[in-house]
Order: sequence, then C-alpha cells, then structure tokens
Amino acid sequence: MKLRLPARRRVLRWIAILIPIVIVVLYLVVPIVFAVYVVFPYKESVGRPPDGFSEVSLTTEDGVRLAAWYAPPDNGTAIILIHGAGGSREGVRNHAAMLRAHGYGVLALDLRGHGESSGRTNRFGWQGTRDVRAAVAYLLEQPEVTTVGGLGLSLGGEVLLGAASEVSGLRAIVADGATQRSLDELRALPSERPLVRNFTARVMFAAVQLLSGDDPPRPPLLESMIRAEGTAFLLIAAGRDAQEVDFNTLFAETVGERATLWVAQEASHTGAFKRYPDEYERRVIDFFDTRLL
Repeated sequence: MKLRLPARRRVLRWIAILIPIVIVVLYLVVPIVFAVYVVFPYKESVGRPPDGFSEVSLTTEDGVRLAAWYAPPDNGTAIILIHGAGGSREGVRNHAAMLRAHGYGVLALDLRGHGESSGRTNRFGWQGTRDVRAAVAYLLEQPEVTTVGGLGLSLGGEVLLGAASEVSGLRAIVADGATQRSLDELRALPSERPLVRNFTARVMFAAVQLLSGDDPPRPPLLESMIRAEGTAFLLIAAGRDAQEVDFNTLFAETVGERATLWVAQEASHTGAFKRYPDEYERRVIDFFDTRLL
C-alpha cells in the first residue's frame, strides 16, 4: 500500500519543483522568446504617399533597398524622418505634415526589414547607421537640399543618435523616446550595471546577435553623441516612463550645451506629439529653425 505524503510536504515539494521552473522561464525563456520577436520578419503595410510626396527608393552600401517618401524643401533643408521598431513611414504621417507645413523637405524612410524595405528584420536597428548614411547621401544629391537634419521616434531616434558621429552631414537631430539598443548602451545607466539588473538583457541581446548574425552597434549612443561635435540634439522623453527620462537626462547632462531635453509630463512613450501637439510643433520647429536655417 502506497503511503501519501502529508499535505504540507506535498506543497513544499511542488514549491521546490516550481521555483527552478519559474527562474528558468523568467531569466532564460522569456528573453529568448523576445529575441525571436526582435528578428522575426514583420512588414507593416504602407499606404499611398501624403500630398506633395513621391515614392523613392534608396540603396545602402551593403545592397539593401530602402523604400521612402520624399518631398522637396522650400527652405533648402530636408529632415530624415524615421519610425519606431516594427513600424514604417505610415506611422509618421503627422510628423511629415508638420515639417512640410514649415517649409522643410522630408525623407520618410522605412528602415531595413520594416515597411516596404528589403533586408533582415532587427527591431533594435543594429544596421541602422547604413540606412541613415544612404538617406543623407540621397538628400545631398538633390539640388534643392543644402542642409540635413533628422527626427526619429523611439528606434528611429536611437538609429539617428547612433549615426550622428558616423555619418557626416547630420547637423541637428530630434530623438523622441530614444533609450538603448544594446547591453553597452543599457549599462550607461548606473542603475542598470549590476548583473541582477541586466542578466535577462544579456541573454536577450546575445540571442539577438546569434539569431540575426548582426553585431551590436558601435559606437554606443552616448559615445556617438559626444563624438558628433558639430551636431545639436533635441531629446524628448515621456514623463510616464521613468527609465526613458533617466536615459535622456544622462544624454543631455553628458553632452552639455549641444543637447536640449524636454520631459513631456504625463505623456506615454512617443506620445508627446499627441498629448501636446502645439508645444511639440513649436519646440521641434524652433530647434530646426535655430540649428539648420
């Protein structure tokens, strides 16, 4: 006859079994699943170009075809406009209209692996500098363009900041919701340096590198901003995202007078334009007018 364990011992046994399972799931399975999501192909649909824009195609130095909308400037200055992770230029229509209303030319770009562009998907934008370089080269080939700036949302902002020191010609960058794309960039925040804080990120970034075949971008964002001595930055952080505020405060304090920080109180990630449309427009246009015109 089989004896049943006392209820308390059975509970303790199940706890002893479940704890290691939970640890493995939280610290290994979840970050690896997210890494798969980061490199899993997904293409957001793109509609017709806005009024005044035309469809254009760019080719990067490594042969990737990038899809974009382009409208020429009235004032000699064009802005590279870049969407967030998993998105496309479809998500920046309102930003494009805002810039055009003030005479700026706009090149709204689908990053590689996004929208209608070719190339492998990497929602951290690890190859984004090549895409920015192709965009700047395209604009400077246009006879009506003399000066180039950039406006990026989330991933788009990070890609532009990372390219600032590597691509000549970017004189002013608005980064809305930029934080980090790699372990080195995450560890720029002192609070994220202990292993207990960044272990899952280590697993995730290692898995992304393995699955994508891409190396994490160099230089890291903060180093790129420091090196880009001729570039000015407007940093927009969502007040509801404490880590986003921390990153952008660090960027602004380290870079100094070339960086301006706006913490949009009560705004969610990249939600400042929707919550404060008039102030957003005023800040962005004043920044570009001052730095580029």
